[in-house]
Amino acid sequence: MAKDFERINMLLDIYGDMLTDRQRSFLEYYYVDDFSLAEIAENEGITRQGVRDAIKRAEKQLYDMEEKLGLCKKFKDLQEGLEEIRTYAEKINEHNMRTGLSREINDAVVQIKFIVDTLSK
Repeated sequence: MAKDFERINMLLDIYGDMLTDRQRSFLEYYYVDDFSLAEIAENEGITRQGVRDAIKRAEKQLYDMEEKLGLCKKFKDLQEGLEEIRTYAEKINEHNMRTGLSREINDAVVQIKFIVDTLSK
């Protein structure tokens, strides 16, 4: 079973509370704590196959929620948009420095960067 750490961790962050405690626990053991199926099975007192099946069902639920709601995609698009805004703010600042410093432009660039940093958290 290949692990898609980044994708599952993002889905868990967004949709994890919509899973049962047991499903979330198995996914966290597997993806966050990097336990093997055998280790989870031993800790939970079930078979390795039972753990695998539970993880696969929970992954499917996460993927289905993302397909219906698209929150991960929206978050990723937002992050990319904020990074683009930051890049343009830097270009404006560089142009401002080359063409005669305007305090108003400089202050606006500082405010834009502050807003981007705040929204990126």
